[in-house]
Amino acid sequence: MAGEGFTLLELIIAVAVVAILATIAQAQLSRYMEGARVAVAVADIAAMELEIQRFQGLPGGPLPASLADIGRAGLLDPWKRPYHYTNLTTTNKGKARKDRRLNPINSDYDLFSAGKNGVFKPQVSQKDSLDDVIRARDGAYIGLAEDF
Repeated sequence: MAGEGFTLLELIIAVAVVAILATIAQAQLSRYMEGARVAVAVADIAAMELEIQRFQGLPGGPLPASLADIGRAGLLDPWKRPYHYTNLTTTNKGKARKDRRLNPINSDYDLFSAGKNGVFKPQVSQKDSLDDVIRARDGAYIGLAEDF
């Protein structure tokens, strides 16, 4: 009857292989889920941008004072935090988000998610802001600050 079962060594090796494969699969799933969250934030920001344009009416018209003016005050990003909006036409330009050369990334308004870590700095190239999902170049770019 010898040879009909698994030895303890074979079982240990099989469990180790399964554990390694599970670790790799979990890491891949985590990256996929984070990419999906970023895609949702990009879509939300693009939709809010259209709603802000509708609110504004004609180019040069008044921008909303807050996201409440377009009915989006309670909208949370995929990380369950509120989106950030700053009307730069009525606010101190010093509050504008800036690129690595300290130039404002928008001239009309800033709209962004603070990303996975929930922390943001005025300069989008700083380490804490690289995971932010931003609107830049007056809407020509919507995506991760790290790719801007």
